[in-house]
Amino acid sequence: MTSQGNIDRDLPDSIDSPEQNLERQLVLDEIADRILQVPYERYLRIAIDGVDGAGKTFFARELTNTLELRGTDVVHASIDGFHNPRTDRYQQGRTSPEGFFEDSFDYESLTRLLLGPFGDDGDGRFVRAVYDVSKEQPDELTTEAASPGTVLVVDGILLHRAELLPFWDYSVFLDVDFDVSIPRLAERDSMSPDPAADSNRRYVAGQRIYKERCNPIHHATTVIDNNNLAQPRIVRSPR
Repeated sequence: MTSQGNIDRDLPDSIDSPEQNLERQLVLDEIADRILQVPYERYLRIAIDGVDGAGKTFFARELTNTLELRGTDVVHASIDGFHNPRTDRYQQGRTSPEGFFEDSFDYESLTRLLLGPFGDDGDGRFVRAVYDVSKEQPDELTTEAASPGTVLVVDGILLHRAELLPFWDYSVFLDVDFDVSIPRLAERDSMSPDPAADSNRRYVAGQRIYKERCNPIHHATTVIDNNNLAQPRIVRSPR
């Protein structure tokens, strides 16, 4: 079973040549092989983390396809389906980096409705999303069922927060510089391409808070330099 995330938060660069596609696929193949070597009884939960514009959704979709080609059932979801409502997200102010880090997502619903059902004691009955941030309204809660042996791939920001670490059986952090990720986002959204712009302060400074407090590069199973989407590079492998 395959599913896509709620919102495509990442805008990929073009990957045109067969050589670039092959180089990227080799990395995806290596990650897929490592994931399938992880011992598990019922389900596996995989995190694809990184700043907005890191290429998380793009990578997660490709990883989903790569795992399926190995005969694995996969559910692809996104933390974007678990945003808090606007009033909660901006309770500390629309430009607050602390508010970005602390108030963006409904972690209780994420763990109870999506991550928990894919645990060792879970029944595989999960909800993909609770809130549609593009419409600023709750989603209709739709329960789906995953068979034992399914791999859950979740993409999104802030996935190596302390309260989420126990849920991941394998995690990837896509390491991308802000002077690459913010211009990527600017191509998609009406925003400044300058990471130092006041309009980007909430997100850039909020991600810096996350990196300082949660150290995702340390906690991730694998770190990938994804500044060049056509040529991702594994910079740290499982220890």
